[in-house]
Amino acid sequence: MTMTVDSDIADPALAEPGRRRTDWAERQMPVLRGIAERFAAERPLAGVRFAVGLHVTPETGVLLRALHAGGADIALCASNPLSTRDDVCATLVVHEGIPVYARYREDRTTYYRHVEHVLAHTPQVTMDDGADLIVALHERPALLEGMIGGMEETTTGVLRVRAMARQGALAFPVVAVNDTPTKRFFDNRYGTGQNTVDGILRATNVLLAGKTAVVAGYGRVGRGIALRLRGMGANVIVTEISPIAALEAIMEGYRVLPMRAAVEHADLIVTATGGIEILGAEHFPGLKEGVLLCNSGHFDVEIDVKALRQLALSQSTVRENVEEYVLPSGQRVYLLAEGRLVGQAAAEASPASVMDLSFAAQALAAEWLVQRRGALAPGVYDLPAELDDGIARLKLAALGIAIDVPSPKQIEYAHAWREGT
Repeated sequence: MTMTVDSDIADPALAEPGRRRTDWAERQMPVLRGIAERFAAERPLAGVRFAVGLHVTPETGVLLRALHAGGADIALCASNPLSTRDDVCATLVVHEGIPVYARYREDRTTYYRHVEHVLAHTPQVTMDDGADLIVALHERPALLEGMIGGMEETTTGVLRVRAMARQGALAFPVVAVNDTPTKRFFDNRYGTGQNTVDGILRATNVLLAGKTAVVAGYGRVGRGIALRLRGMGANVIVTEISPIAALEAIMEGYRVLPMRAAVEHADLIVTATGGIEILGAEHFPGLKEGVLLCNSGHFDVEIDVKALRQLALSQSTVRENVEEYVLPSGQRVYLLAEGRLVGQAAAEASPASVMDLSFAAQALAAEWLVQRRGALAPGVYDLPAELDDGIARLKLAALGIAIDVPSPKQIEYAHAWREGT
């Protein structure tokens, strides 16, 4: 089997198993399938060059099929070295003819070389998970000419793009797909909540019932993780910097403590904030013997792994995706998936049925941007509510669920202001 397009992947012979896995995911993504069918008929993205930097999973393969059906000219790189599925890379190259530059466990140098390959595609639209492509484009002003816009898939990337916008550095419009309800309320909470626990269990095979678990951050992702851990019988403590989120966690029945106090109780710590050094050198001396440390944020900076390695007397790999560190006090602590997204690196990311919503939003955001090329000022945009509602309605229809429709009188009342009691 030979590759038909310029690419850098592990093994094109994996194309057939990759096709089967992608087909399996596609069967569970009816909304995106419907969008792909319409795209194939209407070709709304014809000739538009896309630079895509996402987790290379079967669900991503389904999204790229939809964009390709709409006429998009795509080049793909990974958004994280540990989430790349080599068989999906192979099927996208061999069966879809899409240039892919991604390999499982590629090193940092290779990762950024692959970003450069995708930028050499001279994109007009970016589709990011973490904003690495967006940032790299802004470091090469010559490539910004002709840019239509971009989409950002995850919380960390949206934080980066909003920071660029506040500082006047953002040169083109970006749709914050992460912030749209059909992504944030479902993928972030239910998808990441499930895949994080899945990754912990696959890596360790520990019993969660009776364990004390600390969840750092009570955003949508943290809520989902806390919910699933509690459902598995863990006693959950939440750490937060937001007084509103902390109050909500208390009202949901969780304990709330500062991280310094929380680590003394923790059998498991999961970071889910999008921030940096949430679990750092000042916390390591207080860790319990045998504690599991893992991260569910996009970048591997939420746990200060460098400081942990410097502090440890020894380091060894005891299971796949589990590293043991022996600290000066003698206690052993265990880092999962190198501090990267544990649900992506040690499991299989969010289920296809929930990614159906997120990637439908990505596809429709791409169409919306292309339809408005040249008409949008640089800045961060929400996906229009009517598109988001449309995605939810399509998903309900696929599930065979009907909802009520307001009567004309109810609509009139909702828009009135003179009538009270």
